[in-house]
This record gives sequence, C-alpha cells and structure tokens, in this order.
Amino acid sequence: MNNFSKHIIGPNSHIQQALQQLNDLSENLTLFVADENKTLLGTVTDGDIRRGFLAGQQLGDSISSVMFRNPRFIKQSDFSLGVIGELKQDGIFLVPVLDDKKQIIRIINLKEKRSVLPLNAILMAGGKGLRLRPLTDNLPKPLLKVGDKPIIEHNIDRLNAYGIENIEIAVGYLAEKIEAHVGDGASKGLNVKYIREKEPLGTIGAVKLSSMNHHSCILLMNADLLTDIDFEDLYKTFIKQDADMIVASIPYKLEVPYGVLEVEGELVTGLKEKPTYTYYSNAGIYLFKKELLELIPERESYNATDLMEKIIALKKRLVYYPILGYWLDIGKPDDFKKAQEDIKHIKL
Repeated sequence: MNNFSKHIIGPNSHIQQALQQLNDLSENLTLFVADENKTLLGTVTDGDIRRGFLAGQQLGDSISSVMFRNPRFIKQSDFSLGVIGELKQDGIFLVPVLDDKKQIIRIINLKEKRSVLPLNAILMAGGKGLRLRPLTDNLPKPLLKVGDKPIIEHNIDRLNAYGIENIEIAVGYLAEKIEAHVGDGASKGLNVKYIREKEPLGTIGAVKLSSMNHHSCILLMNADLLTDIDFEDLYKTFIKQDADMIVASIPYKLEVPYGVLEVEGELVTGLKEKPTYTYYSNAGIYLFKKELLELIPERESYNATDLMEKIIALKKRLVYYPILGYWLDIGKPDDFKKAQEDIKHIKL
C-alpha cells in the first residue's frame, strides 16, 4: 500500500474532517496522524472519536485531542517476523513502516500479506528461451502466459504476497517488452527497477549491477519458474542456520532395483537391498547476504554455481532448503504444456 495518502491526516485537522475521511474509506478504518514531513504522531479510529465525544469533545475540536498517541509501527531498519506475528495476534492489521526519523514510508495491510520479509528481490529474465522456439521468437520466455497471466507475473505476485516490494528485473533479450508489461510496479504497490545486460552475464553476474540498498539480504530467482515456495519459511531457515547463502533445492529420489554392495577397496563391508538415494538439485532460487556481492566479478559472465563454489572455498555457510511443494522449470515445450495443465490445480 504505497499510495497511503487517504489514511493520513494532519494534527490540526478537526474531528469532523476525520469522520468524513473515515467515512470515505471502504475498509481499514484507521487514520494515521502525521505532520507535514509524514512524521507519525498518533492514530485515530471511530472508537477514539466516540470516546472523545463521551469526554466532551466537539466536532470542531482538533483530532489531537482524541488521537491515540502510542501507535504500533514497524521500523524499516529493524524488521522482525516476531513483531509481525504479534501485530496479527493482537488484531492490528494496518501498520505503518517508519524510517529512522519516524517518518511514514509505507503502510502495510497484514490481512493482504502472508508475511513481510526484509528482502530485496531480483528476477533473472534475460535469457533467450531457445528451447521454446518458436514461442520465444518474438516474446521473451518470462512473458509466456501460464493460465491467465505471464510466468513472471506469477512470481512478482508471489513476492508481493510476502511483503517484498523492492524488485529488480535483470533483462536482456527483448528487454523492452518485459519493461513495457511490468512497468514500474506502481499498480501493484511495488517498486520495480531494471538491470540491463548489454551482454549475457551468466545466472548471477547481473546482480553485481544491482542498485537496491533497502535491506541486507537479496532473494534471487529465475523468472521462468513456477513454484509455490514458502518464502517466509525459506527466510526463517536462512536466519536459523546463520547462513551466508541458502539455495532452494528439489529432492530427487533414485531407487536402485538391485541389492547394492558397500565396499572398501576389494572388501565388502555391507549390503543394501534395493536402496533409495535422495539427491538435491538446484532449484534456481537463492537467498544471500548482500555482502557476497563483493565476490562477484564486475561485468563478467558469472554463474550462481560459481558463487556457491567460492563460498565453499572460503568456508562460509552455504546451506540448502528443500522445496516440498510445487516447482517447475519451464525450459522445454513439454514443461510449458505441463504448466498449462498444472496451473488449473495449484494455488500460487
């Protein structure tokens, strides 16, 4: 809710004006009292005004006489999922986000968000989608529709649902078409910017050109994925594991139809009858500390796997997160066909 002016009222406004402004709201009947710099001073609801009337206040009195002076808020510099949970538990759903000067920079409706994560997000959308030709001859793969909207829009809407409002999109092939479709994100209450790749920079090289500095961690994902991943659980795992980087993975089970010998040299040490082995494949979704950008070379082709190998070599903490829900990499015509069928039965 970036356009929050309808919820703002000045401290010198009269109670009658506040009532009119509350009446014009269709829902979320709360006003935030703020000065000309949008510094939060208090809140006003119907209940505050009723209590004011009972105490003898009049329609022409200042709303400062009835406002609640200790409102709940979230600090931009100190997001906490614990605080978000407490607000929801206390029935407080319309919450202002304040900068270090206590100025309102954003108002969040917690009824509309699954969470509010302190993350910058980058979508990689620069590829040519060669395996999907001729569908991608004149249209970039992220704009191919799955169901009623393009692949990239499914991902943007999911990021938005988790309160991630600052998004950059790395574009290359037919970049202008992606920019024209997505725009600046204002229609969704988002702040969307673009990273232009003059030449292909690999699966993570373009991230070096990111200009976002709102948060200390970056969520990076391929724009051509279809997934119902729980970004909050991913973030919680990242924090709990004290990770420098976490990579989402797809569990892949391999069933061996024979008895397998366990050996050391020529010596048989054990036997497993028809064992099942689980491997974890890279899902193209990464969360990492912004400081790792220093490891990515400037304007060179560089892949996420290169960064992962560098992290391992430096003995930093690289952990994995298994996606147990839906995930599909739309790379081939069969994948695209499957996505069209799957979207009828899954909720993203």
